[in-house]
Amino acid sequence: MPAAQESELGKSGTLAIVFDSRDVQPVLGKIVRSSTGEDMGRLVDVVVDHDGQPRAAIIDFGGFLGVGSRKIAVDWGALDFSREADKSVIRVQLTRDQVKTAPEFKEGAPVVVLGASAGPQAVPAPTPQQGEQKSPQQGVQKSPQQGEQK
Repeated sequence: MPAAQESELGKSGTLAIVFDSRDVQPVLGKIVRSSTGEDMGRLVDVVVDHDGQPRAAIIDFGGFLGVGSRKIAVDWGALDFSREADKSVIRVQLTRDQVKTAPEFKEGAPVVVLGASAGPQAVPAPTPQQGEQKSPQQGVQKSPQQGEQK
């Protein structure tokens, strides 16, 4: 079963890929439900990394008709896009109770992602090695060696 076909459009030679609608789906605005069927809100945005790979879904969670709702970042891997049941619903492997106390997603601020699977780990800052000193303004620097001029 081919997932996509390449076709040439016009005389410009521009290539396009045609996906069967059974193989792809738009996700923005879709209803998100917990694995137990609880209403979690709607998927309103996607956070991608520097390579353009999706890292988190932003769900407009809680509230009623948009009043009192908060945007919450959920790990992309915690989402189930299976189309076997309702095509308009995305499932998330979290419950409402797990999401209630989550910090709100704010653009430009550090992103706290719920349900994050093993992903990039925090990398500790380099520590000075023997013969090096650390300056807060300039980072790690080599110490002058014996006989060298400063």
